[in-house]
Amino acid sequence: MGTIKQEPSSELLEAEARIWNQVFSYINSMSLKCVTELGIPGIINKHGRPMTLTELMEALPGVDRAKADHVRRLMRTVVHSGFFVLEKVDSSDEQGYWLTPASRLLMEDHPMSMKAFLLSQLDSVLCEPWQHLSGWFRNIEDRTAFHTTHGMSLWEQKEQNPRFGHLFDQGMGNDTPMVADVIARDCRQVFEGLGSLVDVGGGTGTLAKAIAEAFPEIHCTVLDLAPIVAGLEGTRNLKYVEGDMFEYIPPADAVLLKWILHDWSDEECVEILKRCKEAIKSNEKGGKVVIIEMVVDDQNSDHKSVETQLLFDMLMMTVVGGKERNQKEWAKLFSDAGFTNYKISPLLGIRSIIEVYP
Repeated sequence: MGTIKQEPSSELLEAEARIWNQVFSYINSMSLKCVTELGIPGIINKHGRPMTLTELMEALPGVDRAKADHVRRLMRTVVHSGFFVLEKVDSSDEQGYWLTPASRLLMEDHPMSMKAFLLSQLDSVLCEPWQHLSGWFRNIEDRTAFHTTHGMSLWEQKEQNPRFGHLFDQGMGNDTPMVADVIARDCRQVFEGLGSLVDVGGGTGTLAKAIAEAFPEIHCTVLDLAPIVAGLEGTRNLKYVEGDMFEYIPPADAVLLKWILHDWSDEECVEILKRCKEAIKSNEKGGKVVIIEMVVDDQNSDHKSVETQLLFDMLMMTVVGGKERNQKEWAKLFSDAGFTNYKISPLLGIRSIIEVYP
């Protein structure tokens, strides 16, 4: 009869604590969601200096002052997770809550606000599928755990649930101003010399507008489905076209795909890339596909960056049936679609700009 090896008590307790920490890590996310929904980042910013608990309670709309200790415990959690800091209030010994660069991005009126992204990703519509992930692994019919949960795809859910659809679109749009700012300042070489560009799946055109303004010589086209672009007005060097990227992409010197390919399977990505290749004009002004996506590097020494990429990959698998890809996987997609060369530039934090050439 076998025996179980007895681990030292310290190792067992450490293992138990690690499981606790992992199990309850969702509380960090939900605490941050709560703080955001209560408008605390904006309240503290409007106050203009570190805010004591008493001052915060007086400023919080609709929150009973009898819950002051509950708010203190909520704030203690988000301080510990690094989204707020405690600083001395003036010359007194009393401490107040103050903002960090991350919590500033959760203010609704911040030009690069990520508030809608946070609220959309932590909405029950997107959280519920994780309860059904193991069931999905045993299911041979559904493409995703999202479908197992809701009986439809994410895209169908957006159409049938206007509240969620609007919030989701807002959240996806939150990222674009930051990307546009980095492109205009640090990635000009990617777009200089182009005469025309098509932003595939470009939504309401936030990124294309920024490119059109930063590069007046580029004629930009936003391609998206009719419900998204119908009725939108262009500018001198920006226009909107209704269409399906799986069927046709308008011709241009360059085709831009921002956060598109990670939504789709390898086979679907090859089809999209083939349409892109057909659209590219073969001339001296360009002839390339510009992709903004993650390139997963699990050998990276930056543990947090790798973890974030891996979490995104699990999200894509669970919600839409897509994936985040490493360099080898990207290279195979490009080859299968008929491209001959590519260049990866890690210019966008944990994402990269990938230039793909026929």
